[in-house]
Amino acid sequence: MISQFFVLSQRGDNIVFRDYRGEVQKGSAEIFFRKVKFWKEDGEGEAPPVFNVDGVNYFHVKVAGLLFVATTRVNVSPSLVLELLQRIARVSKDYLGVLNEDSLRKNFVLVYELLDEVIDFGYVQTTSTEVLKSCVFNEPIVVDAARLPPLGPASIFMQGTKRMPGTAVTKSVIANEPGGRTREEIFVDIIEKISVTFSSSGYILTSEIDGTIQMKSYLTGNPEIRLALNDDLSIGRGGRSIYDYSGSSGSGAVILDDCNFHESVHLDSFDVDRTLTLVPSDGEFSVMNYRMTQEFKPPFRINALIEEAGTLKAEVILKVRAEFPSSVTANTVQVQIPLPTYTTRVSFELEPGAVGQTTDFKETNKRLEWGLKKIVGGSEHTLRARLTFSQESHGNITREAGPVSMTFTIPMYNASRLQVKYLQIAKKSKTHNPYRWVRYVTQANSYVARI
Repeated sequence: MISQFFVLSQRGDNIVFRDYRGEVQKGSAEIFFRKVKFWKEDGEGEAPPVFNVDGVNYFHVKVAGLLFVATTRVNVSPSLVLELLQRIARVSKDYLGVLNEDSLRKNFVLVYELLDEVIDFGYVQTTSTEVLKSCVFNEPIVVDAARLPPLGPASIFMQGTKRMPGTAVTKSVIANEPGGRTREEIFVDIIEKISVTFSSSGYILTSEIDGTIQMKSYLTGNPEIRLALNDDLSIGRGGRSIYDYSGSSGSGAVILDDCNFHESVHLDSFDVDRTLTLVPSDGEFSVMNYRMTQEFKPPFRINALIEEAGTLKAEVILKVRAEFPSSVTANTVQVQIPLPTYTTRVSFELEPGAVGQTTDFKETNKRLEWGLKKIVGGSEHTLRARLTFSQESHGNITREAGPVSMTFTIPMYNASRLQVKYLQIAKKSKTHNPYRWVRYVTQANSYVARI
């Protein structure tokens, strides 16, 4: 049970506000934003997703740069409320097509209509996009997609004003194409977040992949879908299937530690031919979540060297090599390394002909930052940084710097080698041929190299 729900912009502007029970003071949004903005209980970092101020429990999640917040005075399950906030954000995106400040302001009537159906007197009724369609009567006002900022994992398929085929990123589940036409489409996105830790000598210490198969359907009539995965896919460390039958576990097999499926997925033939059968619901949902700790080839190799170059000086050499094919390009690559606390100045030297690279030294938290707009597969990039200290280093300088961390996004690449072999739609009409799009993306969850 929640008392209030509101959405704030990054500046703290109240975009949407609904008070369901009148138990919490009206200025709660301002109290919340001030507390989050000036959070200092842990020294630095962001406020936790749940905290209490003067007897009021505040729950919040950040989605697309917006703060989705719920308040209550009673003791409720934090995971329940946080999941509710995530689902409200997802439902809003399903109906608006785009989730940002502009779309919320232009469609506030539709958003309030959704909120009144999702929550009644503080109690959740439904968060199903499909169920809500029978209750929603307002049409969304479509936001100009050409001027949109990045919207999350799906936005990697947008290159400036050019896009991958289809419009799943900016399309509403209830809005038609111009002229009243409907475009029959279905999108399947395989999104993988990888975690890798390298030793100082470059060996892999830990590696893990958290993946999900996302589906977004714009098919009329809710036809049955057949999604075929790798024939050599195995579930479990021993290469056994989810029903404990013998599975393929050869050297080239894709072995997942565990996985779970959406409630609409039928697994009758999964053990036989690795095919998932389902009737997709409206909106975006996760068909399958999986985890993999089997050894895989990391997309990047990081080499970091730091050594003293005098009494009050040192030099850092960072090398990043892309281990994926040259046909693939990584976007928005960021490399960071904490420096000794007594570092006062840093000068940078990039490789000759470097384009689209930025360097910075954050003096407040003594952090070196190296940004690369894109990295083509097979290429290698080097950064040299000369450090100036305010005092002599007492002991091994490598213990006072690092580790190196890296973030990136790689479209049309997945480290696990999990593939969608085919996407079959059951339709009676032979002339009906909906558009099918299968897309891949790999992102860094925790990519760290010790010095």
